[in-house]
Amino acid sequence: MQLINRYNEQKRLKNAMTNANTAFIVIYGRRNYGKSTLVRQMLEKDDLYYVADQTETRHQISQFAGVVAGKIPGFDKVIYPNWTSLFENLNLRIERRINICMDEFHYLVKSDPGLPDTISKVFDNKWNRRFNLIICGSSQQLMEELVSGSSSPLYGRANEVFKIQAMEASQLRQAMHCSAIEAIEEYSVWGGSPFYWDLRLREKSLEDALRNHVLSPQGILYGEPTKLFLDDMRDIAQSFSIISLIASGYNRLSEIAEMMGKPSTSLNAPIDKLLSLGYIEREVSFSEIRNPKKSMYRISDPFVRFYFSFVTPNRSMIESGRIDPVISQIQKQFKAYVSYMWERTCRQAVTSMKFNGIAFKPACKWWESSKKPTGLDILAESLDGNYMLVGNCIWAEKVYGAKGMFKELEEQAERLPFLKNRTVIPVLFVRETDRKENGIYTPNDLLYN
Repeated sequence: MQLINRYNEQKRLKNAMTNANTAFIVIYGRRNYGKSTLVRQMLEKDDLYYVADQTETRHQISQFAGVVAGKIPGFDKVIYPNWTSLFENLNLRIERRINICMDEFHYLVKSDPGLPDTISKVFDNKWNRRFNLIICGSSQQLMEELVSGSSSPLYGRANEVFKIQAMEASQLRQAMHCSAIEAIEEYSVWGGSPFYWDLRLREKSLEDALRNHVLSPQGILYGEPTKLFLDDMRDIAQSFSIISLIASGYNRLSEIAEMMGKPSTSLNAPIDKLLSLGYIEREVSFSEIRNPKKSMYRISDPFVRFYFSFVTPNRSMIESGRIDPVISQIQKQFKAYVSYMWERTCRQAVTSMKFNGIAFKPACKWWESSKKPTGLDILAESLDGNYMLVGNCIWAEKVYGAKGMFKELEEQAERLPFLKNRTVIPVLFVRETDRKENGIYTPNDLLYN
């Protein structure tokens, strides 16, 4: 997998690895976000890289010793009763400072809960350390608890903590050398995972990539959500049910609870976990920001949303080899599917842009609770509180007659109950337009790079 635009992470990691003092570095984030690639490309030939699995501790220690033996002959001839004895001997045998990476560290902790305490003693100067230690993990919750939990032995020990985030659509455009419109469409499927991008780049078209990697029982991404959820959840059945219902249009907590036949209060914990892991998000109308009870839930991760929209409901057909009808369904619904992702992308872009030279706070949707709701895709207040950004997002082939759309926006703004004396700035975010005017923004404006 290629390393795409992780320049800041590379710089920070290099500084920590070359510091005068030995370093303890923690890297974590969702599976397939490029953690391992980042580390491997920063290691030198004498450094050690070990990928853990889910076997027992004694086996893990033996495997790790075997990796060390590739650099230090005979290191694996000793039987190490625990990690402490291994680290002590390793420190004695190292002739110059090296970097050691223990990848999938959460597996090591699950088999030996005392390992964090051992590492804390290493970095409390129990030994004359001659190595930097880098731990990587895909279990976001466990890794956060290890470094952020005040009761954890590793709390406050790390010199650097990296939470690897999703890549952005502008970076996908660079990686694929495609147009901004194509980048929005592709990002709506693959999201911000460099690994998924790498799979896509191996194929000639989006359809080929979906057929080979997502819609085939033998495809590498066919069971991807199961792998993702198992990193952080013991029981994934409830989370699968919640996300499946959200993908089917049940967006309120009461609706989800009713469909599952459970009281709403019993779903607070699993929903909070899905929120913290970044798989879903709360959507609140601008006028109800301080009232979370009126929020709606949406799938925030593009790939997970695509999977639960098109793969999960069609699993029987896919398993029986009937992929063509699924492809046909995707093609018919694709524009509407991308439309939502475009709307979300536009809201996220508001804080990084200026409109008429004015900066704005994060944008929300707005809707009225009525039988014929009036809705706005974009509503944001300026930092100084004097202006209101009012807009809609349109993913049509090409927008004509924008003048009428601006007039409609202004009419909608006049009905806003909380406008007060703020000046309205109307905006349209469109796929394409016949004429570029002030207040109209296209994918090219959002994906600057």
